Amino acid sequence: MANFIDDFMLTYGSEVSRQLSSNLNVDQGTVQKLIPELAPLILGGLKKQKDEQGGDARVNHILNKYGDSSVLGNIKDLISGKLSDSSADANLGGLLGDKGGMTAAGALGKKMNIDPSIIMKIIPALAPLVLAALTKKRDTGKAGIGGIGSLLDASGDGKILDDIAGFILKGAGGTSAGMGKNILGSILGGMTKKH
Repeated sequence: MANFIDDFMLTYGSEVSRQLSSNLNVDQGTVQKLIPELAPLILGGLKKQKDEQGGDARVNHILNKYGDSSVLGNIKDLISGKLSDSSADANLGGLLGDKGGMTAAGALGKKMNIDPSIIMKIIPALAPLVLAALTKKRDTGKAGIGGIGSLLDASGDGKILDDIAGFILKGAGGTSAGMGKNILGSILGGMTKKH
């Protein structure tokens, strides 16, 4: 999973952070650090859907519905459109559970000294770009949807909380596995709603 996020940041991170920064009047360097903290939540939501709602076929459905890779060619318009949409949902329609976006925004806001309300605007603007990048990877890579399914559980052990705890809690006043699982459990616990 880290490789996907690294690739995303290398390819799109500069433009995404520039557009978010200028639209939200937030320091670009701060946004650049925030994106790799938020991306694992979106991937974690997909992993939960994969495990509980129908495997690779479920992930394929979500990518087909929400992961339009053409938006990667016009990041500016996608971000400005999402940020001006008052109905944009930080919980991504249940993908992050009932309060996952809010919980993540609170934790990351405290960690990175950013107003959580700004993070809650970033999540729905970032999600379609992450999903679009996954769709592009699915459609251009040799492994197809099976490769995306494998990517969602980087360690291959089915423990998504272990895989993404480090991303959320790095430097957040504690990095113990127990603490990670408690916070991430509340973030990811409700990710069972169907879209």
